[in-house]
Amino acid sequence: MSNSFFQPRRGGRPALATALVLFAFGCGDDRTGPATETGAPLAAGDSTAADSAATESPAGTPSGDSLSATDSSAVGQAVLDTRPSVPGIVFGTYQLEVSQMTQVHTGTLTGGGITESNVLSLLSGAKAKGGRVVLKLCMGRDSYIKNPDGSFSLTKWKALVDRFRRVNLTPYIDDGTLVGHFLIDEPQRASRWGGKVISPATLEAMAQYSKQIWPTLTTFVRAEPVWLASSAQSYRYLDAGWAQYASGKGNVASWVAGNVDAAMRKGLGLAVGLNVIDGGNGSSGIRGVSAGKWSMSATEVRNYGAALLNQSYACAFYNWTYVDSYYNRSDIKSAFGALSSLARSHARTSCRQ
Repeated sequence: MSNSFFQPRRGGRPALATALVLFAFGCGDDRTGPATETGAPLAAGDSTAADSAATESPAGTPSGDSLSATDSSAVGQAVLDTRPSVPGIVFGTYQLEVSQMTQVHTGTLTGGGITESNVLSLLSGAKAKGGRVVLKLCMGRDSYIKNPDGSFSLTKWKALVDRFRRVNLTPYIDDGTLVGHFLIDEPQRASRWGGKVISPATLEAMAQYSKQIWPTLTTFVRAEPVWLASSAQSYRYLDAGWAQYASGKGNVASWVAGNVDAAMRKGLGLAVGLNVIDGGNGSSGIRGVSAGKWSMSATEVRNYGAALLNQSYACAFYNWTYVDSYYNRSDIKSAFGALSSLARSHARTSCRQ
């Protein structure tokens, strides 16, 4: 499809009430936290992920279990999304099977093993359950999209995305089942890409390429808007950034407010989430999957998550990552249920602002 069919929205973009409510996870391993270079492999995904920010000064154990979805700083400013028939914003988990979607876990983010032959079956199954899906469209592991020196290859990335040109994704984009196209994971982490960050200009070129194929499919990257806004690059085709919290990132309310401010300044939407598996402060006593990391306690999940959902500007919520033993704990189930309820009552904020 020629780029002439796509009308860019930034630089005086109109408010798009029909914009999608979420995001699709980018290429690279199926991880949610900025990943470390080592760690035990996960059966639930393609690789491990511990939040790189967890090396920062850890926050104290949060106090109190009260949850509130009263908005903080962006009331009345966010473009809303009226397309999906389901309420609120998605509350999802990386690598959750479609069969595991419930009224609590309403979305999945996946990419490894997704091909032009099976993608419609996955989307159809999610739609039947009222679920919302974020897709990587360039396979599951970074190795598929790297040059011999370990740096990112835009050519290889385009070739993998091109596989889906012949598939009619439009019905699932239009009804909100396919929330978006996650272009790439952690472009800012040089150690992941052969010592070279993936530049904001390259991210914008990737988003433009996606829009040439699917003009109304939301594009986003898992990079904090604070980092995206540190560049002079303007974003006409990239729709949203993604901020995933771990306890080492400091005060959660201040951290997310800073990312909301950066996203608004750059005209970007904001997806949020928690690194529940490797992002805890140790108070849970539950070992994470990466060496030296801790999973979040139920209190952490409730309080950190409520702070993120307090932001009306947040357009989606995804946790990293599905692990049976953690997700089946009664205390964690209760905490997830409380957050999912807040997500359902959240304003239907669009990731295309």
